[in-house]
Amino acid sequence: MRVIVIAAGRGRRLMPTTADAPKCFAEVEGQRLLDWALEAFRANGLNDICFIGGYQIDKVRAEYPQFTFRHNVDWEHNNILLSLFHAEDLMDEPFLCCYSDVLFNADIIARLAASPGDIVLGVDTEWLTRYEHRTEHPPDDAEKVTVANGCVTRVHRQIPPEEAHGEYIGVAKFSAAGAARLRQHFHRCREQFAGKPWREAAVFEKAYKILLFQDMIEADERFTHVDTPGGYIEVDTQQDFEYARRTWTAKHLGKKR
Repeated sequence: MRVIVIAAGRGRRLMPTTADAPKCFAEVEGQRLLDWALEAFRANGLNDICFIGGYQIDKVRAEYPQFTFRHNVDWEHNNILLSLFHAEDLMDEPFLCCYSDVLFNADIIARLAASPGDIVLGVDTEWLTRYEHRTEHPPDDAEKVTVANGCVTRVHRQIPPEEAHGEYIGVAKFSAAGAARLRQHFHRCREQFAGKPWREAAVFEKAYKILLFQDMIEADERFTHVDTPGGYIEVDTQQDFEYARRTWTAKHLGKKR
């Protein structure tokens, strides 16, 4: 199974950490965010990594020559969804995709990879614990999900926190069939809305990945979920960065340092 890491943006909310380095180079416990992700993948035998870069991509190329690279040269004018599809040519087999600014444990990756669903989202069910003092990234900004009978019924920032089952952790698994349907819906929406407003995006090119997921759910595509009670941190702001450095330790991957 391939892994696609979406990492083209600059991460302005993590300034000055991202002043001259990509967001995924921010260090927690002496390791880059990217290295923590790689450890979780490698613990599950996942070593085929595609890195979709933009801002400071040459630094990543120099440090990780083993990656397959896709370059989102227009990263300043598009968003996560279009960035992901720079690796569309690699979506002919099962894959996991993830954001580059998240910390997660190896267990959630193991269970996502083993899940029989065609499209599976990782969900943190203890997400509100991290939001107790997260004033720079409030719950209204979380990519929340509702679920019923093992399926995701909605994925949206506007879900009221009290109605949410959890927060999407930015890691999703697609079987070959699920990847084919993802591509089909992407092209359907792009053909209709390229250069135009689409859902909550000012234009289709600025859409987030979860907007396509929600569009697919409304088209009766089946999304399942694998839950983790914590073991996940998003590092979006300097406040998040400080929280991660206080609370994330090597025990999250079950290793001794």
